Amino acid sequence: MKREFAVIGLGRFGGSICMELSREGFNVLAIDMEEDKVNEFRNIASHAIIADTTDEQVLKEIGIRNIEHVIVAIGENIQASILTTIMLKELGIKKITVKAQNDYHEKVLSKIGADHVVHPERDMGRRIAHKIISNNILDYLELSDEHSIVEVQAGKKMAGKTLIDLDIRAAFGCNVVAIKQANEINVSPSPDAELNSEDILIVIGADRDLGRFERAIADD
Repeated sequence: MKREFAVIGLGRFGGSICMELSREGFNVLAIDMEEDKVNEFRNIASHAIIADTTDEQVLKEIGIRNIEHVIVAIGENIQASILTTIMLKELGIKKITVKAQNDYHEKVLSKIGADHVVHPERDMGRRIAHKIISNNILDYLELSDEHSIVEVQAGKKMAGKTLIDLDIRAAFGCNVVAIKQANEINVSPSPDAELNSEDILIVIGADRDLGRFERAIADD
């Protein structure tokens, strides 16, 4: 049986999630207040409907309680986002992911029971900032307020060296948890294996330590 999702709010963020889930073959219920946006997704999502999700009766009528995971991607209307999240929680939705507009919105969503709060503009800003710091940074994922995980290309400064030579843990307080080499991922990298410039290190650590590491290994 296919997993079922509902996406509420079909702006740029919600629309992209809807398209990707549909492309992956999942059943997606697309919901928005605006008819034009709903019409855009009639041939993309499994179902696309116009609905006011701040109305509990409307949510019941569209069968939202049958959906396993609901993504609330409402745009600028923070009140509608919060009310919709409360309604979904009261209806017993198993998993609720909500887009936050700002830090205050994020705090409120967490308090009222959202399972996962995403902050796409802030998170993308952080990823871009880390890539600006170092061309070696391929991806950046925040794990908590103080810890993250990064994908780092070995590049010229690490090429020809081993993990023993680099001694990343002692020098920066970060841990190399895996190394991607070609199409393989080595989750227990040998400390004496020589790195190639194309190898990708997956490194975890405190943000301040990762920052020092990123600046140190940046290729000129």
